[in-house]
Amino acid sequence: MKIPRITIAGATSGVGKTTITCAIIYALQKKGFSVQPFKVGPDYIDPSYLSSISKNETSNLDVWLMGKNKLLESFVSHSKSDISVIEGVMGYYDGFSGDSNYASTQHVASLTKSPVILILDASKTARSIAATALGFQKFHRNSRISGIILNKIGSQKHENLCRQALEITKLPIVGIIYKNSELNFESRHLGLIPASEKNLKYKIEKISKIISNSLDIEKILEIMKNPTPIDKKYTITIKKSKITIAIALDSSFNFYYRDNLQALQREGANLKFFSPVNDKIIPISDGIYIGGGFPEILSDSLEKNQLMKKTIKKLSEDNTPIYAECGGLMYLTKSIDYGNKKYKMVGLFDAETKMTHKMKLNYTKGKIISKNIISDKKHDLRGHEFHYSELDSVSSDSKFAYELDVGQGIKNHKDGMIQHNTLASYGHLYFDSSNYAKIFVKNCINYSRN
Repeated sequence: MKIPRITIAGATSGVGKTTITCAIIYALQKKGFSVQPFKVGPDYIDPSYLSSISKNETSNLDVWLMGKNKLLESFVSHSKSDISVIEGVMGYYDGFSGDSNYASTQHVASLTKSPVILILDASKTARSIAATALGFQKFHRNSRISGIILNKIGSQKHENLCRQALEITKLPIVGIIYKNSELNFESRHLGLIPASEKNLKYKIEKISKIISNSLDIEKILEIMKNPTPIDKKYTITIKKSKITIAIALDSSFNFYYRDNLQALQREGANLKFFSPVNDKIIPISDGIYIGGGFPEILSDSLEKNQLMKKTIKKLSEDNTPIYAECGGLMYLTKSIDYGNKKYKMVGLFDAETKMTHKMKLNYTKGKIISKNIISDKKHDLRGHEFHYSELDSVSSDSKFAYELDVGQGIKNHKDGMIQHNTLASYGHLYFDSSNYAKIFVKNCINYSRN
Protein backbone atom coordinates (compact mmCIF):
# COMPACT_ATOMS: atom_id res chain seq x y z
CA MET A 1 0.00 0.00 0.00
CA LYS A 2 1.17 3.53 -0.79
CA ILE A 3 0.37 5.52 2.33
CA PRO A 4 1.54 9.17 2.35
CA ARG A 5 3.07 9.52 5.81
CA ILE A 6 5.49 11.41 8.00
CA THR A 7 7.02 10.84 11.43
CA ILE A 8 7.59 13.83 13.71
CA ALA A 9 10.54 13.16 16.04
CA GLY A 10 12.39 15.13 18.68
CA ALA A 11 16.04 15.26 19.69
CA THR A 12 14.81 14.93 23.29
CA SER A 13 11.60 14.97 25.28
CA GLY A 14 10.09 18.38 25.81
CA VAL A 15 11.04 19.89 22.44
CA GLY A 16 7.41 20.51 21.47
CA LYS A 17 6.55 17.33 19.52
CA THR A 18 2.85 17.25 20.39
CA THR A 19 2.30 20.97 19.85
CA ILE A 20 4.12 20.98 16.50
CA THR A 21 2.49 17.73 15.35
CA CYS A 22 -0.92 19.31 16.03
CA ALA A 23 0.15 22.33 13.96
CA ILE A 24 1.27 20.12 11.06
CA ILE A 25 -2.06 18.28 11.13
CA TYR A 26 -3.89 21.63 11.19
CA ALA A 27 -1.86 22.93 8.22
CA LEU A 28 -2.45 19.75 6.20
CA GLN A 29 -6.19 19.98 6.84
CA LYS A 30 -6.22 23.60 5.67
CA LYS A 31 -4.70 22.30 2.44
CA GLY A 32 -7.71 20.01 2.08
CA PHE A 33 -6.20 16.74 3.30
CA SER A 34 -7.72 14.39 5.85
CA VAL A 35 -5.19 13.22 8.44
CA GLN A 36 -4.92 10.04 10.50
CA PRO A 37 -2.72 10.53 13.59
CA PHE A 38 -0.58 7.92 15.34
CA LYS A 39 1.50 8.07 18.52
CA VAL A 40 4.64 6.03 19.16
CA GLY A 41 4.74 4.33 22.56
CA PRO A 42 2.19 3.57 25.27
CA ASP A 43 0.96 7.16 25.66
CA TYR A 44 -2.71 8.00 26.31
CA ILE A 45 -2.52 11.77 26.86
CA ASP A 46 -0.72 13.13 23.77
CA PRO A 47 -3.07 11.15 21.47
CA SER A 48 -6.03 13.09 22.90
CA TYR A 49 -4.51 16.30 21.45
CA LEU A 50 -3.88 14.72 18.06
CA SER A 51 -7.43 13.34 17.99
CA SER A 52 -8.88 16.72 18.92
CA ILE A 53 -7.17 18.62 16.09
CA SER A 54 -7.50 15.90 13.42
CA LYS A 55 -11.09 14.86 14.21
CA ASN A 56 -9.83 11.27 13.85
CA GLU A 57 -9.12 8.94 16.74
CA THR A 58 -5.39 8.40 17.31
CA SER A 59 -3.86 4.91 17.34
CA ASN A 60 -0.74 3.88 19.25
CA LEU A 61 2.28 2.23 17.63
CA ASP A 62 4.31 0.37 20.26
CA VAL A 63 6.64 -2.44 19.18
CA TRP A 64 7.17 -3.67 22.76
CA LEU A 65 3.46 -4.22 23.37
CA MET A 66 2.29 -5.05 19.85
CA GLY A 67 5.17 -6.77 18.10
CA LYS A 68 6.20 -5.90 14.54
CA ASN A 69 3.34 -7.62 12.69
CA LYS A 70 0.54 -6.25 14.88
CA LEU A 71 2.07 -2.77 14.70
CA LEU A 72 2.08 -2.84 10.90
CA GLU A 73 -1.40 -4.36 10.85
CA SER A 74 -2.71 -1.54 13.03
CA PHE A 75 -0.90 1.13 11.00
CA VAL A 76 -2.14 -0.11 7.62
CA SER A 77 -5.70 -0.82 8.76
CA HIS A 78 -6.10 2.62 10.36
CA SER A 79 -4.42 4.60 7.56
CA LYS A 80 -7.64 5.38 5.70
CA SER A 81 -7.16 9.16 5.49
CA ASP A 82 -5.22 11.07 2.83
CA ILE A 83 -2.12 11.36 5.06
CA SER A 84 -0.87 9.54 8.16
CA VAL A 85 1.11 11.56 10.71
CA ILE A 86 3.10 9.74 13.41
CA GLU A 87 4.22 11.59 16.53
CA GLY A 88 7.33 10.11 18.11
CA VAL A 89 8.17 9.53 21.76
CA MET A 90 11.09 10.83 23.88
CA GLY A 91 14.31 11.36 21.91
CA TYR A 92 14.47 9.90 18.40
CA TYR A 93 16.77 6.97 19.28
CA ASP A 94 15.49 6.35 22.82
CA GLY A 95 14.32 2.75 22.93
CA PHE A 96 13.67 0.05 25.48
CA SER A 97 17.20 0.20 26.86
CA GLY A 98 20.28 2.39 26.61
CA ASP A 99 22.07 0.10 24.17
CA SER A 100 19.11 -0.75 21.99
CA ASN A 101 17.08 1.01 19.32
CA TYR A 102 14.19 -1.36 20.02
CA ALA A 103 10.79 0.38 20.42
CA SER A 104 12.26 3.82 19.69
CA THR A 105 10.72 6.35 17.32
CA GLN A 106 13.46 5.48 14.83
CA HIS A 107 12.51 1.80 15.07
CA VAL A 108 8.85 2.59 14.33
CA ALA A 109 9.82 4.97 11.50
CA SER A 110 11.87 2.14 9.97
CA LEU A 111 9.08 -0.40 10.33
CA THR A 112 6.55 1.94 8.73
CA LYS A 113 9.12 3.17 6.17
CA SER A 114 8.34 6.76 7.08
CA PRO A 115 10.39 9.87 6.31
CA VAL A 116 11.20 11.81 9.48
CA ILE A 117 11.15 15.46 10.44
CA LEU A 118 13.43 16.15 13.41
CA ILE A 119 12.48 18.90 15.87
CA LEU A 120 15.43 20.67 17.48
CA ASP A 121 15.25 23.04 20.45
CA ALA A 122 17.36 25.98 19.28
CA SER A 123 17.28 27.91 22.56
CA LYS A 124 20.71 28.42 24.16
CA THR A 125 22.56 27.40 21.00
CA ALA A 126 23.45 28.69 17.55
CA ARG A 127 26.18 27.12 15.40
CA SER A 128 26.30 24.10 17.72
CA ILE A 129 22.83 23.14 16.49
CA ALA A 130 24.54 21.73 13.39
CA ALA A 131 26.62 19.33 15.51
CA THR A 132 23.41 18.02 17.06
CA ALA A 133 21.72 17.61 13.69
CA LEU A 134 24.74 15.89 12.16
CA GLY A 135 24.94 13.55 15.13
CA PHE A 136 21.32 12.47 14.61
CA GLN A 137 21.91 12.06 10.87
CA LYS A 138 24.96 9.86 11.27
CA PHE A 139 24.20 7.98 14.47
CA HIS A 140 22.27 5.33 12.53
CA ARG A 141 23.15 4.18 9.02
CA ASN A 142 19.59 4.91 7.88
CA SER A 143 18.34 7.76 10.04
CA ARG A 144 15.41 8.46 7.68
CA ILE A 145 15.67 12.14 8.73
CA SER A 146 14.43 14.20 5.79
CA GLY A 147 13.84 17.64 7.29
CA ILE A 148 14.35 19.83 10.35
CA ILE A 149 12.10 22.11 12.39
CA LEU A 150 13.80 24.64 14.68
CA ASN A 151 11.82 25.49 17.80
CA LYS A 152 12.31 28.36 20.26
CA ILE A 153 14.26 30.69 17.96
CA GLY A 154 15.07 33.92 19.77
CA SER A 155 15.54 36.49 16.99
CA GLN A 156 16.15 37.00 13.27
CA LYS A 157 19.90 36.97 13.92
CA HIS A 158 19.55 33.71 15.85
CA GLU A 159 17.58 32.21 12.96
CA ASN A 160 20.23 33.26 10.42
CA LEU A 161 23.05 31.74 12.49
CA CYS A 162 21.19 28.43 12.80
CA ARG A 163 20.29 28.34 9.12
CA GLN A 164 23.88 28.95 8.06
CA ALA A 165 25.22 26.29 10.41
CA LEU A 166 22.69 23.69 9.25
CA GLU A 167 23.62 24.03 5.58
CA ILE A 168 26.23 21.32 6.16
CA THR A 169 23.44 18.77 6.76
CA LYS A 170 21.86 19.42 3.34
CA LEU A 171 18.49 18.91 5.04
CA PRO A 172 15.62 21.29 4.32
CA ILE A 173 14.43 23.44 7.21
CA VAL A 174 10.65 23.04 7.12
CA GLY A 175 9.77 25.17 10.12
CA ILE A 176 11.14 28.10 12.14
CA ILE A 177 9.18 28.67 15.35
CA TYR A 178 10.01 31.69 17.45
CA LYS A 179 10.01 31.50 21.24
CA ASN A 180 6.55 32.31 22.62
CA SER A 181 5.37 31.32 26.11
CA GLU A 182 1.76 31.35 24.90
CA LEU A 183 2.43 28.38 22.63
CA ASN A 184 2.47 25.88 25.51
CA PHE A 185 -0.13 23.49 26.85
CA GLU A 186 -0.73 22.95 30.57
CA SER A 187 1.01 20.02 32.26
CA ARG A 188 0.49 17.88 35.34
CA HIS A 189 2.35 15.04 37.02
CA LEU A 190 1.91 12.53 34.16
CA GLY A 191 2.54 15.07 31.39
CA LEU A 192 0.00 17.15 29.50
CA ILE A 193 -3.52 17.45 30.86
CA PRO A 194 -5.82 15.20 28.75
CA ALA A 195 -7.56 17.26 26.09
CA SER A 196 -11.01 16.10 27.20
CA GLU A 197 -10.56 17.05 30.84
CA LYS A 198 -10.72 20.82 30.47
CA ASN A 199 -12.29 20.97 27.01
CA LEU A 200 -9.03 22.24 25.50
CA LYS A 201 -10.24 21.97 21.90
CA TYR A 202 -10.30 25.74 21.33
CA LYS A 203 -6.81 26.26 22.77
CA ILE A 204 -5.37 23.35 20.76
CA GLU A 205 -6.77 24.83 17.55
CA LYS A 206 -5.62 28.36 18.41
CA ILE A 207 -2.03 27.31 19.11
CA SER A 208 -1.96 24.98 16.08
CA LYS A 209 -3.08 27.82 13.82
CA ILE A 210 -0.36 30.16 15.11
CA ILE A 211 2.43 27.60 14.73
CA SER A 212 1.19 26.46 11.30
CA ASN A 213 2.08 29.90 9.94
CA SER A 214 5.72 29.13 10.80
CA LEU A 215 5.79 25.87 8.85
CA ASP A 216 6.72 25.27 5.22
CA ILE A 217 3.89 22.86 4.58
CA GLU A 218 4.74 22.62 0.87
CA LYS A 219 8.20 21.25 1.72
CA ILE A 220 6.63 18.82 4.19
CA LEU A 221 4.27 17.61 1.46
CA GLU A 222 7.24 17.29 -0.89
CA ILE A 223 8.95 14.98 1.61
CA MET A 224 5.83 12.77 1.66
CA LYS A 225 5.17 12.91 -2.08
CA ASN A 226 6.42 9.47 -3.14
CA PRO A 227 5.80 7.09 -0.22
CA THR A 228 7.56 3.75 -0.09
CA PRO A 229 4.93 1.01 -0.48
CA ILE A 230 4.19 -1.18 2.54
CA ASP A 231 3.69 -4.75 1.37
CA LYS A 232 1.02 -5.62 3.87
CA LYS A 233 -2.68 -6.33 3.45
CA TYR A 234 -4.89 -7.35 6.32
CA THR A 235 -8.35 -8.84 6.46
CA ILE A 236 -10.26 -8.12 9.64
CA THR A 237 -13.18 -10.39 10.52
CA ILE A 238 -15.84 -8.88 12.77
CA LYS A 239 -18.07 -11.33 14.62
CA LYS A 240 -21.77 -10.76 15.04
CA SER A 241 -22.61 -8.79 18.18
CA LYS A 242 -23.32 -11.20 21.03
CA ILE A 243 -23.04 -9.24 24.27
CA THR A 244 -22.72 -5.70 25.63
CA ILE A 245 -19.75 -4.33 27.55
CA ALA A 246 -20.10 -1.06 29.47
CA ILE A 247 -17.04 1.20 29.14
CA ALA A 248 -16.31 3.87 31.78
CA LEU A 249 -15.51 7.03 29.83
CA ASP A 250 -15.40 10.55 31.25
CA SER A 251 -12.92 13.09 32.63
CA SER A 252 -11.70 10.58 35.23
CA PHE A 253 -11.41 7.48 33.04
CA ASN A 254 -10.24 7.95 29.47
CA PHE A 255 -6.99 5.99 29.03
CA TYR A 256 -7.89 3.38 26.42
CA TYR A 257 -6.05 1.99 23.44
CA ARG A 258 -8.22 2.41 20.38
CA ASP A 259 -7.18 -1.09 19.31
CA ASN A 260 -8.38 -2.60 22.61
CA LEU A 261 -11.90 -1.28 22.15
CA GLN A 262 -11.91 -2.40 18.53
CA ALA A 263 -10.67 -5.84 19.57
CA LEU A 264 -13.69 -6.23 21.85
CA GLN A 265 -16.01 -5.17 19.03
CA ARG A 266 -14.29 -7.53 16.62
CA GLU A 267 -14.95 -10.41 19.04
CA GLY A 268 -18.68 -9.62 19.17
CA ALA A 269 -19.05 -6.99 21.89
CA ASN A 270 -21.40 -4.05 21.60
CA LEU A 271 -19.88 -1.14 23.54
CA LYS A 272 -21.92 1.27 25.64
CA PHE A 273 -20.29 4.14 27.50
CA PHE A 274 -21.05 5.56 30.92
CA SER A 275 -19.63 8.08 33.39
CA PRO A 276 -18.79 7.04 36.97
CA VAL A 277 -18.67 10.76 37.76
CA ASN A 278 -21.99 11.92 36.30
CA ASP A 279 -24.26 8.91 35.69
CA LYS A 280 -26.43 7.22 38.29
CA ILE A 281 -26.82 3.95 36.44
CA ILE A 282 -24.68 1.66 34.29
CA PRO A 283 -26.04 0.58 30.89
CA ILE A 284 -27.50 -2.90 30.91
CA SER A 285 -24.48 -5.01 30.04
CA ASP A 286 -22.72 -8.36 30.39
CA GLY A 287 -19.34 -6.96 31.41
CA ILE A 288 -17.58 -3.76 32.45
CA TYR A 289 -14.25 -2.20 31.44
CA ILE A 290 -12.87 0.65 33.60
CA GLY A 291 -9.74 2.13 32.02
CA GLY A 292 -7.05 4.38 33.40
CA GLY A 293 -7.10 8.11 33.95
CA PHE A 294 -7.00 10.59 36.80
CA PRO A 295 -9.65 9.53 39.34
CA GLU A 296 -7.80 11.49 42.03
CA ILE A 297 -8.59 14.79 40.29
CA LEU A 298 -12.36 14.21 40.53
CA SER A 299 -12.24 12.02 43.63
CA ASP A 300 -14.74 14.30 45.40
CA SER A 301 -17.31 13.80 42.63
CA LEU A 302 -16.60 10.06 42.47
CA GLU A 303 -17.07 9.78 46.23
CA LYS A 304 -20.40 11.61 46.14
CA ASN A 305 -21.83 9.33 43.45
CA GLN A 306 -22.88 6.73 46.00
CA LEU A 307 -25.33 4.92 43.73
CA MET A 308 -22.69 4.30 41.07
CA LYS A 309 -20.22 2.91 43.62
CA LYS A 310 -22.82 0.61 45.18
CA THR A 311 -23.94 -0.61 41.76
CA ILE A 312 -20.43 -1.51 40.62
CA LYS A 313 -19.67 -3.32 43.88
CA LYS A 314 -22.95 -5.25 43.69
CA LEU A 315 -22.34 -6.22 40.07
CA SER A 316 -18.88 -7.52 40.98
CA GLU A 317 -20.33 -9.52 43.90
CA ASP A 318 -22.83 -10.99 41.41
CA ASN A 319 -19.84 -12.17 39.33
CA THR A 320 -20.20 -9.71 36.46
CA PRO A 321 -16.88 -9.80 34.52
CA ILE A 322 -15.12 -6.51 35.31
CA TYR A 323 -11.72 -5.56 33.93
CA ALA A 324 -9.97 -2.45 35.31
CA GLU A 325 -6.59 -0.81 34.70
CA CYS A 326 -4.67 1.72 36.80
CA GLY A 327 -7.23 4.49 37.47
CA GLY A 328 -9.89 1.80 37.37
CA LEU A 329 -7.97 -0.16 40.01
CA MET A 330 -7.70 2.96 42.18
CA TYR A 331 -11.46 3.50 41.92
CA LEU A 332 -12.17 -0.07 43.05
CA THR A 333 -10.12 0.24 46.26
CA LYS A 334 -11.53 1.50 49.56
CA SER A 335 -10.27 5.06 49.20
CA ILE A 336 -8.02 7.53 47.38
CA ASP A 337 -5.83 9.73 49.56
CA TYR A 338 -5.35 12.97 47.63
CA GLY A 339 -4.72 16.57 48.65
CA ASN A 340 -4.60 15.82 52.40
CA LYS A 341 -8.02 14.20 52.28
CA LYS A 342 -9.21 10.62 51.99
CA TYR A 343 -12.09 10.01 49.57
CA LYS A 344 -14.17 6.84 49.79
CA MET A 345 -14.29 4.76 46.63
CA VAL A 346 -16.04 1.51 45.63
CA GLY A 347 -14.38 -0.62 48.33
CA LEU A 348 -14.28 -3.83 46.30
CA PHE A 349 -10.61 -4.46 47.09
CA ASP A 350 -9.27 -4.43 50.64
CA ALA A 351 -6.63 -1.77 49.97
CA GLU A 352 -6.26 2.01 49.96
CA THR A 353 -4.76 4.23 47.26
CA LYS A 354 -2.35 6.99 48.17
CA MET A 355 -0.68 9.45 45.84
CA THR A 356 3.12 9.61 45.81
CA HIS A 357 5.75 12.06 44.56
CA LYS A 358 7.46 9.55 42.30
CA MET A 359 6.21 8.47 38.91
CA LYS A 360 6.17 4.77 38.08
CA LEU A 361 6.75 4.60 34.34
CA ASN A 362 7.93 1.24 33.04
CA TYR A 363 7.30 -1.40 30.49
CA THR A 364 6.27 -4.54 32.34
CA LYS A 365 7.05 -8.16 31.64
CA GLY A 366 6.12 -11.33 33.46
CA LYS A 367 3.66 -14.18 33.58
CA ILE A 368 -0.04 -14.68 34.07
CA ILE A 369 0.01 -17.20 36.90
CA SER A 370 -3.68 -18.00 37.32
CA LYS A 371 -6.80 -18.28 35.21
CA ASN A 372 -8.86 -15.07 35.07
CA ILE A 373 -11.42 -13.22 32.96
CA ILE A 374 -8.92 -12.37 30.19
CA SER A 375 -6.81 -15.53 30.17
CA ASP A 376 -7.69 -19.24 30.24
CA LYS A 377 -4.14 -20.38 30.92
CA LYS A 378 -0.75 -19.38 32.25
CA HIS A 379 1.44 -17.52 29.77
CA ASP A 380 3.89 -14.63 29.34
CA LEU A 381 2.63 -11.06 29.34
CA ARG A 382 3.91 -7.65 28.33
CA GLY A 383 2.41 -4.32 29.33
CA HIS A 384 3.27 -0.98 30.84
CA GLU A 385 2.61 0.95 34.06
CA PHE A 386 2.19 4.71 34.29
CA HIS A 387 1.06 6.17 37.62
CA TYR A 388 1.81 8.45 40.56
CA SER A 389 0.11 6.34 43.19
CA GLU A 390 0.50 3.11 45.11
CA LEU A 391 -1.74 0.79 47.06
CA ASP A 392 -1.43 0.81 50.83
CA SER A 393 -2.74 -1.63 53.44
CA VAL A 394 -3.18 -4.38 50.85
CA SER A 395 -4.81 -7.36 52.51
CA SER A 396 -2.58 -10.40 53.00
CA ASP A 397 -5.44 -12.47 51.55
CA SER A 398 -5.31 -10.65 48.22
CA LYS A 399 -5.09 -12.83 45.11
CA PHE A 400 -2.90 -11.80 42.18
CA ALA A 401 -3.02 -12.95 38.55
CA TYR A 402 0.33 -11.53 37.36
CA GLU A 403 3.90 -12.11 38.50
CA LEU A 404 6.31 -9.53 37.08
CA ASP A 405 9.97 -9.86 36.16
CA VAL A 406 10.06 -6.26 34.92
CA GLY A 407 7.92 -3.59 36.58
CA GLN A 408 6.71 -2.83 40.07
CA GLY A 409 3.05 -3.81 39.93
CA ILE A 410 0.83 -3.50 42.99
CA LYS A 411 2.94 -5.28 45.61
CA ASN A 412 6.21 -7.23 45.53
CA HIS A 413 6.21 -7.34 41.71
CA LYS A 414 2.73 -8.84 41.66
CA ASP A 415 -0.15 -7.28 39.79
CA GLY A 416 -3.66 -8.08 38.67
CA MET A 417 -5.80 -8.32 41.80
CA ILE A 418 -8.69 -10.79 41.61
CA GLN A 419 -11.94 -10.50 43.51
CA HIS A 420 -15.05 -12.44 42.41
CA ASN A 421 -15.03 -12.16 38.60
CA THR A 422 -13.11 -8.87 38.65
CA LEU A 423 -9.51 -8.35 37.51
CA ALA A 424 -7.78 -5.02 38.23
CA SER A 425 -4.14 -4.06 37.68
CA TYR A 426 -1.77 -1.13 37.60
CA GLY A 427 -0.44 -2.54 34.34
CA HIS A 428 -2.01 -1.70 30.98
CA LEU A 429 -2.25 -4.47 28.39
CA TYR A 430 -2.53 -4.42 24.62
CA PHE A 431 -5.35 -6.89 23.98
CA ASP A 432 -4.10 -8.13 20.61
CA SER A 433 -0.74 -9.17 22.09
CA SER A 434 -2.67 -12.28 23.17
CA ASN A 435 -6.30 -13.41 23.01
CA TYR A 436 -7.37 -11.18 25.91
CA ALA A 437 -10.36 -9.67 24.08
CA LYS A 438 -11.59 -13.08 22.93
CA ILE A 439 -11.43 -14.56 26.44
CA PHE A 440 -13.02 -11.51 28.06
CA VAL A 441 -15.93 -11.58 25.59
CA LYS A 442 -16.29 -15.34 26.12
CA ASN A 443 -16.58 -14.80 29.89
CA CYS A 444 -19.15 -12.06 29.31
CA ILE A 445 -21.15 -14.47 27.13
CA ASN A 446 -21.00 -17.14 29.85
CA TYR A 447 -22.17 -14.60 32.43
CA SER A 448 -25.07 -13.50 30.21
CA ARG A 449 -26.31 -17.09 29.98
CA ASN A 450 -26.46 -17.61 33.75
